[in-house]
Amino acid sequence: MTTTSAERTVLSLTPRLLLGPGPSPVSHRVLQAAAHPTLGHLDPRFLELLDDMSLRLRDLFGTENEMTFAVSGTGSAGMEAAFVNLLEPGDTAIVGVNGVFGTRMSDVARRLGARVVDVQAEWGQALDPGRLEEAHRRHPEARLLAVVHAETSTGVHQPLDDIADQLRGSDTLFVVDAVTSLAGVPVEVDRLGIDVCYSGTQKCLGAIPGLAPITFSDWAMERIEGRREPVSSWYLDASLLSGYLGSERRYHHTPPINLLYGLHEALREVEEEGLDARFERHAEVGGRLQVELAARGFRPFTDVDHRLPQLTAVYVPQGRDEGRLRQALLEEHEIEVGGGLGPASGRIWRVGLMGHGARHECVDHLLEAVDELFANDLNGGRG
Repeated sequence: MTTTSAERTVLSLTPRLLLGPGPSPVSHRVLQAAAHPTLGHLDPRFLELLDDMSLRLRDLFGTENEMTFAVSGTGSAGMEAAFVNLLEPGDTAIVGVNGVFGTRMSDVARRLGARVVDVQAEWGQALDPGRLEEAHRRHPEARLLAVVHAETSTGVHQPLDDIADQLRGSDTLFVVDAVTSLAGVPVEVDRLGIDVCYSGTQKCLGAIPGLAPITFSDWAMERIEGRREPVSSWYLDASLLSGYLGSERRYHHTPPINLLYGLHEALREVEEEGLDARFERHAEVGGRLQVELAARGFRPFTDVDHRLPQLTAVYVPQGRDEGRLRQALLEEHEIEVGGGLGPASGRIWRVGLMGHGARHECVDHLLEAVDELFANDLNGGRG
């Protein structure tokens, strides 16, 4: 019997150890939850699950915001949702740019017709709060100020306290990209006065890709309700989505039911472990990896004072071809790590220890594979 190309592709899939910048490993519990029978999006049992998930997400974000839910789309959809709801043509947006995702925020704001003030920092360095404060003094009319909490392209962990303090009492909304930070390091939305914070399910949450947890403050929702013009995206309009998520249950769109099952189970796993324990696990395992890689000649790409534990960006040892080494790691050992993006392309590895990947056995497996490749003198054919 002849099989089709599609059938051969499915049958040839083998498990990989996902230690790149995302997606991260997904537990059997989450996969099994996602396989439960599909319910309708207005089924009372499904709506009960949505309400419970909102409460769990509030705990994770550190907020009491009622408008806390999962956007039907990846983390980039969460980014779009944040900006498209808050910005109107002609608004000023201050954006911190020190990697791919700060650059993407700036691009999204420009596409919406905003006047964008970029505050730059070198890739691998944290943003200078003083420069952000100076930009805000020059542009007190700014509708929002946006930064990336965990820059996935560089491994930078951006401190937020000083930025938050600068914005208190102003009319400028604080927007934070927490795609790679949520459930890996603390994200304290209410304490910091963050107005919109979004994330993704495929990083430290350890859930299936395709959803973007997001939270809107009451003030952000007031801004949305008081816009001069309607939100340009019907699909991502938070004022319309609130009608489905609130008590009225007005139909908006059919969400990805089974992905939401998986996210709900991942949130149950987070609760069972405990947030503090989860943060400590990521810190311990990530710190160990960074020490072990340094002992093998890898050098940090990220400023050592601002390194994420869950996403380690490093230069490969001199004389090694990072692309060839990474390919051999995948093909010979079934381990995925990420390469560099933008100006870091071809120069670095990005190793993610996120969610179920933040375990010592994953570090052991990676280091054993690297040691074997190094022992075989794999250096990209440079002799």
